[in-house]
Amino acid sequence: MISELNIMVVDDELIVRESLKGWLEKFGYGVETAEDAREALEKLDREGYDLLFVDIKMPGMDGIELLKRVKEDQPDVIVVMITAHGSIESAIEAMKAGASDYLMKPFDPEDLELLIEKLAQTKRLVDQNRWLRESYEGSSRFQDLIGQSRAMQKVFQLVEDVASSDTPVLIVGETGTGKELVAKAIHALSPRRYAPFVAVNCGAFTETLLESTLFGHEKGAFTGAHHMQKGRLEMANGGTLFLDEVGEISPKMQVDLLRVLEEKRFHRLGNPKPVSADFRLVSATHRDLEVAIQKHGFRQDFYYRINVITIAVPPLRERKEDIELLAHHFLMHYSQELNKKVTAISKDALDILTRYDWPGNVRELENVIERAVVIGKKRKITPADLPFQDVSIPRKSVANSLEEVEKKHISEMLRVCGWNIARTASLLGINRTTLYKKIKKYELKQPAS
Repeated sequence: MISELNIMVVDDELIVRESLKGWLEKFGYGVETAEDAREALEKLDREGYDLLFVDIKMPGMDGIELLKRVKEDQPDVIVVMITAHGSIESAIEAMKAGASDYLMKPFDPEDLELLIEKLAQTKRLVDQNRWLRESYEGSSRFQDLIGQSRAMQKVFQLVEDVASSDTPVLIVGETGTGKELVAKAIHALSPRRYAPFVAVNCGAFTETLLESTLFGHEKGAFTGAHHMQKGRLEMANGGTLFLDEVGEISPKMQVDLLRVLEEKRFHRLGNPKPVSADFRLVSATHRDLEVAIQKHGFRQDFYYRINVITIAVPPLRERKEDIELLAHHFLMHYSQELNKKVTAISKDALDILTRYDWPGNVRELENVIERAVVIGKKRKITPADLPFQDVSIPRKSVANSLEEVEKKHISEMLRVCGWNIARTASLLGINRTTLYKKIKKYELKQPAS
């Protein structure tokens, strides 16, 4: 199937517009035309295009000026200049201004087909690079799953087993266990690995904002929608969509997403034209969704649709044999990143790390090692470099649900961090607004000093 590209041909000559449009449509692409730069800018602002063919010489605003305007407003739009034999110098100028290539008149259909295939690949790379930048600009630097414990080896095997299919996967586990890393591993081993991995933290958005984020919107669809914006469903085309904290999605949004999964298409807000949806869905939650269903907080039909295969990521306290391996991994990483000559962990410090119960799981361990590298004065991490000296958090009883685990976990993290909201939120991997909501929900109170 030909990759979808939204193309516009901009030329003041009707015969050029129609001939180029005809050839591109024969290749299977949808094409719009504009007779001048003004019309092109209006259509680009209203509809949004991936690729423009622009004539260099046009009355009024010429092709070079249009190119510059497009690159200022929408730098990811690919622009190809249309030129005649006598305008090569102008074409070179356009390339310096940001054009991806130029097309010589008269058109050779074979050359045009080769060019469009190259540009389609360029478009895929642009999309992937954009998502790589967004994905890796976060605070987490832990790229790979690490674990020698039997529990993690089971997770690795299950990831390998499910990666080759498009079956929806639900990853469950406490905050900080590495659920997103599991999702990335599934994507990396799948046939979709060369397409985008698009992650959305559903708990970080209001219902209205999440709808716009997922489905996208047209210009003017709502107050503040000044430009057309593709949604995450569209950006994940051909790849993997990862819905983190899926348990926070409202019942209405569950219905909308269920329809997308069943019909394989959706609509941008403000546009009745359907957009095809081709992605593999991986979801994650720290909540017990079956309990949420019983309390009418989660739809059963949506649950069964996203939970064809379940992968449970164990908490760090249940795989303590991985603590030393993980600690040395983080030590090596942060020693290099921070240019510190901390190269080892003392036996006493390692004993403390092993005995500690890790309510914040792997994310908390990473933060502890980073802190130790920053403040450490010796080549070895010692007990004095740790935020706790010889602590093991007792567990008085087994929790009946993930919500009880979450309440105890948040309470303990607040205690460890001295009720520092910013640091606690960072360790938990959530924003401060979400943490305040959780504190209110579980009626947690700061002890009197």
